[in-house]
Amino acid sequence: MEKENDPRIITDSELLGLIEAAKKRDPAAMLKLIELYKEDIVRISNFIYMPTEDAISAITLEFLESILNPEDKFPTQ
Repeated sequence: MEKENDPRIITDSELLGLIEAAKKRDPAAMLKLIELYKEDIVRISNFIYMPTEDAISAITLEFLESILNPEDKFPTQ
C-alpha cells in the first residue's frame, strides 16, 4: 500500500526528466534516481546469493547501465 505524502513519489514528467538528464551523464540526476529506487534495490538484493553490499552494488550498476546504454540491454528486432 502506498504511503501518504511519500517524498519518493514523483510525477511521470519528473521521472522522465531525471532519466533524460542521467542519459546526458548528469551526476545529480543519477544520484536522485538511485535514491528513488534505493529501497527496492535493497529489498531485491536479499534474493541474490552474495554479500548484501556486493548485490546492492551490482544491481545499482546494472540499473545505471540500462539507463545509459538502453540499446545494449534491449535490442530491437
